[in-house]
Amino acid sequence: METLSRLLVFMTLFSGLVSGFALQDLPITSFEEGYTQLFGDKNLFIHKDGKSVRLTLDERTGSGFVSNDLYLHGFFSASIKLPSDYSAGVVVAFYMSNGDMYEKNHDEIDFEFLGNIRGKEWRIQTNIYGNGSTHLGREERYNLWFDPTEDFHQYSILWSDSHIIFFVDNVPIREVKRTASMGGDFPSKPMSLYTTIWDGSKWATNGGKYGVNYKYAPYIARFSDLVLHGCPVDPIEQFPRCDEGAAEDIRAAQEITPLQRSKMDVFRRKHMTYSYCYDRTRYKVALSECVVNPAEAQRLRVYDPVTFGGIPRRHHNGKHRSKRSRVDGTESI
Repeated sequence: METLSRLLVFMTLFSGLVSGFALQDLPITSFEEGYTQLFGDKNLFIHKDGKSVRLTLDERTGSGFVSNDLYLHGFFSASIKLPSDYSAGVVVAFYMSNGDMYEKNHDEIDFEFLGNIRGKEWRIQTNIYGNGSTHLGREERYNLWFDPTEDFHQYSILWSDSHIIFFVDNVPIREVKRTASMGGDFPSKPMSLYTTIWDGSKWATNGGKYGVNYKYAPYIARFSDLVLHGCPVDPIEQFPRCDEGAAEDIRAAQEITPLQRSKMDVFRRKHMTYSYCYDRTRYKVALSECVVNPAEAQRLRVYDPVTFGGIPRRHHNGKHRSKRSRVDGTESI
């Protein structure tokens, strides 16, 4: 296990150097500089270093925070350590949204971490919405090649005008390329970055079969290495301010190298458990951007039907609206 861990670290750093984009070189944003508490009063705790945050879910409430700025494209990242032991029904979310500004036609890019019963692993779900296209969910679900409750791991979103890429420890796990047929379904309006923990008992674990058991509370998610590296948008003029360095980094990050693509292919083959592209219950015909792989479709048929929920819109409260107005994927995994 130690040998594999060292290999993962080496391959992660090497992939960053090959692409010309190294995550470890990006500036870390302090909480005071970049974020505001969204909800949860004392269930949000900022560590003395000002750069690490703890979010708690208990019988009273969950908790969350949001970026001070809106962004139109960028690279957004956090090191996250998830709650351990029994975590069924718990949802930890790291996502971008503009639902507070565009309630009927919002955009969204989601990392959602779905808890599980004791002895079962956390799962990751990714999704995107554009222009309020919530009736066309583009969810994918995965297992991980490590235990996300034992240590911090980096989860990142790259969003440009042509690509959305999800990364885990600098390994790309999903790439969404903008196509003409997607139209407004590709996120294209300025968004804020949100981080939350909340009760998703109705859907998060086995379609709601197992809910949050507050006997095991408090559920604590820890965050550090917060990166907001993008093009902030003036909330009044709605015009992005993107310096040359950020623009170049965004371009570099969206170029997946052959090594990274190989690792992504292995990850998806070994760890993806659901893709909307193969869900014939929801979509009789695959959505236009899907590239259907018959072998992949056959493999994913063995998994049970998936139940989906959504990030509660109530977290986009009036106070927040007011503020806006002024794997390594090598074969060894």
